[in-house]
Amino acid sequence: MNKQKVYVIAEAGVNHNGQRDLAFSLIDAAAAAGADAVKFQTFSAELLASRFAPKASYQKASTSESESQLEMLRKLELPQQWHVELQAHARAQGIEFLSTAFDSASLEFLIGLDMAMFKIPSGEITNGPLLWRFARTFKPLIVSTGMATLSEVEQALAIIAHARLNEEEPAHLDEIWKCWARSEARESLQGWVTLLHCTSQYPTPMHEVNLRAMDTLASTFSLPVGYSDHTAGGLISTAAVARGACVIEKHFTLDRKLPGPDHAASLEPEELKRLVLDIRELEVALGDSFKAPQPSEWDTRLAARQQIIASKSIRKGSVIESDQLTTARCGSGLMPTHIWSLVGQVAQRDYAVGEVIQ
Repeated sequence: MNKQKVYVIAEAGVNHNGQRDLAFSLIDAAAAAGADAVKFQTFSAELLASRFAPKASYQKASTSESESQLEMLRKLELPQQWHVELQAHARAQGIEFLSTAFDSASLEFLIGLDMAMFKIPSGEITNGPLLWRFARTFKPLIVSTGMATLSEVEQALAIIAHARLNEEEPAHLDEIWKCWARSEARESLQGWVTLLHCTSQYPTPMHEVNLRAMDTLASTFSLPVGYSDHTAGGLISTAAVARGACVIEKHFTLDRKLPGPDHAASLEPEELKRLVLDIRELEVALGDSFKAPQPSEWDTRLAARQQIIASKSIRKGSVIESDQLTTARCGSGLMPTHIWSLVGQVAQRDYAVGEVIQ
């Protein structure tokens, strides 16, 4: 990732609906929109959810209520045999292929694809063993923090740091915290871990966005931050960039009317393209933070600023009084802040009304 450029991840997720052609079309749409990466989800439904696992409310609203979470997930698996072709197709389109693993077997499979980085989903931030294995890939990690407390985020970071510094898994959580207490452990995350603020609701209502929590993550852990956006539209993503996000992840679909749990909270291709363009324009507008006149302002500066002129005739050798001076736009001369020091001085020459004081 380029530190000077926001990394935009077009989250295809499970919006392929288990259809191979749809997965390829999502890659095309993400590339056409100008995203940096397109990301899917890799999991085994049988390993991810038990047959007793309930659906989330948003999943019940967009899929059959009689269907279990396990049954829903079975339809949304991305078959392993598709991955290599999807990755090759993405690279041919000039976009990075990413996928999130939700279980250890899926992670081991993805390691073989040699992806540029790994994204840890919000639901797995408390999954210590899986976090540890993610960290042992020694790839850059993007950690999503939806549903998490600040202490849970810290625990996840402590586990990641332990994995980076130790070849053997901990026998007890105390080993994690003893490692975390060392500055070396915290420093080991620099340049490797990015935190994403997130609200795991689809779509996220505005009153639950809490974008200032992104600032809290940045100041607490001194790590780069971004935003995983589940709101409707692109407003909050651009606001997050203005607030300092270096990564934006946004769900997208080819059609919000398609069946499935995530389509309704996703952008359609033209909306995704507009979002990427807005982010790129905002990056330029944010500038370099140094306060100085911009190149185009110098001419305006001459035309718009006032200088000191004589409001009354001033005779050479007379003492200048305050009521003999005023200001107006002249294009040259002394700035108005000099007016105080001119009062009481002896005029060096005659000045007519309206003449610029030199």
